[in-house]
Order: sequence, then structure tokens, then C-alpha cells
Amino acid sequence: MAKADYDRGLEIRKEVLGEEYVERALKNVTDLDREFQQFMTDVCWGQTWGRPGLTLKQRSLINLCLLAALNRPQEFATHFRGALNNGCTLDELRETFIQIAIYAGFPAGNEAFRIGKQVLAELQASQKT
Repeated sequence: MAKADYDRGLEIRKEVLGEEYVERALKNVTDLDREFQQFMTDVCWGQTWGRPGLTLKQRSLINLCLLAALNRPQEFATHFRGALNNGCTLDELRETFIQIAIYAGFPAGNEAFRIGKQVLAELQASQKT
């Protein structure tokens, strides 16, 4: 693991998912998942999300399609928040969810809309407090 990749990955991970989310994940690391968290930050976030060629916004939309197709609702909600952090608009998200419905099936598209609405409601509620 190159320290530069890890450091870049940590920076991108915090930018996309939010510093609070990442700090909480790292705070809850145990002997079981410590190496996995380091590996994920290095390879997934540093070496992959940190590559040139696609914007963070584009990577977020791709992730939403993949996570919906793989039926990973918890990760989908996390990356939906990340997509908003990366500047994805509701129009872009809506069109992505329609694309999901066509290529991954209507249940996956329906679930994407359900999770998206739930996350938006949570975000709206947290802004009122």
C-alpha cells in the first residue's frame, strides 16, 4: 500500500461520503476489518476513484447503477448521498434511476426511487433541526 494512494483515497472518500461518515467508519474499525478498511481506502478510493478520465459525479452515477443491479440497498443509500455531495442533480438522479429500471429491472428501479426518496427526506429533516 502506497501512503500517497491511501492519503488521496481518504481525501476522496471524505469528499464523496462526508467527513463525519468516514470518521465514524474508521473509528469503528476492529482487528477484523482494519486491513480491509485500509485496503478499500487505498485501492477503491485512492487508486480507482482517484484516476483521471471520469469525474466524481460520473463515478457516483455509475456506482448507483451497479449497486442497484447488485441489490445493495445500504451501499446504494450511502452512494446516493455521495452523488448529491458530488453535485448530481435530481434530474440526473431521476434519469439514472429510469436507466436502472430498464437495464436492471423495474424492481431495481423502483427500489432506487424508494431509497432516494427516503434519503432526501432524511436530509431534509436533518436540515430543519
